[in-house]
Amino acid sequence: MSFEPLKIGKYTIEKPIVQGGMGVGISWDRLAGSVSKEGGLGVISAVGTGYYANKKYAHKLVSDRPLDVANFYSKEGLTAIINNARKICGDKPLAANILYAINDYGRVVRDACEAGIDIIITGAGLPTNMPEFTEGYPDVALVPIVSSAKALTIICKRWQKRYNRLPDAVVLEGPKSGGHQGFTYEQCFMEEYQLENLIEPVVEEAKKWGDIPVIAAGGIWDKSDIEAAMAKGAKGVQMGTRFIGTHECDAHENFKQVLLNAKKEDIILMKSPVGYPARGVHTHLTDLVEKREGPAIKCISNCVAPCHRGEEAKQVGFCIADRLSDAYYGNMETGLFFSGSNGYRLNEIISVKELMHKLTEGE
Repeated sequence: MSFEPLKIGKYTIEKPIVQGGMGVGISWDRLAGSVSKEGGLGVISAVGTGYYANKKYAHKLVSDRPLDVANFYSKEGLTAIINNARKICGDKPLAANILYAINDYGRVVRDACEAGIDIIITGAGLPTNMPEFTEGYPDVALVPIVSSAKALTIICKRWQKRYNRLPDAVVLEGPKSGGHQGFTYEQCFMEEYQLENLIEPVVEEAKKWGDIPVIAAGGIWDKSDIEAAMAKGAKGVQMGTRFIGTHECDAHENFKQVLLNAKKEDIILMKSPVGYPARGVHTHLTDLVEKREGPAIKCISNCVAPCHRGEEAKQVGFCIADRLSDAYYGNMETGLFFSGSNGYRLNEIISVKELMHKLTEGE
């Protein structure tokens, strides 16, 4: 079967494949620009933009890390990433993923709008006030991430009442995605919370609000997975981990190697300072954290509100901003390498062009 284009607000995505936003620094200008260029929707992660271009846009560093929110979520860094992605994809649609749980969420959304982003995707909490930060930018499409029909109902009711608008699309993320999950640890393994059982109820709910396009995410790996999601009513899919296996992915070569070397049992769910379970690869860091011998926790960047300035980090044994940025730099000792549950299936590094061809035309 050939896939229909995906409509998100005023934008048409030629191939209905959204590349998941991966931070720190895994999906920046090269990956997102290349995916959009090849007809998918490239998504820039807004996390840790102070690390971009060797911390050129972080104006204050402590221990060589961006100090506090303004430098960790650097406006100049995000603008430079968006501008450089545009050099690759031209005027094709380009998105930013901005986590709801971050400090300065509203400011970062406005930064992305000012830099000319077309679509904003937000998860890690229910973004019930998302539209108020895009006022004055009516063309910017808004896409919340949900894990249930109930969550979509809450967002639609709130947005319609307060802002007289509805989501332009919704990402439904099941519990097999990389990074943070919108489920408890137990729910991640329960049958009723698996993506294939969530799509139809969310599609039904989306129809009640004017047929909002549903984008299925979490564990999608190949063309047959895309077809299965579409058969249940999804209009598109979001995929993160598979795009790490591309030459254009902004991740360090060591990050790609961690996934190439991973076995099925290496991909685990762990506790996170963000308050949600997170999925990643079992590495040296995981062992250190289990023994409470991980790197010192200093909370230099103050990245996410639920961590309470490092209090949660101390509880779980690691600082998420520092460990994800170490992974971005390819530090095998102290890096935290997020991956979806299928990450162990990665066995080659290919171009984005070739991957998009495989996903739409088959192997």
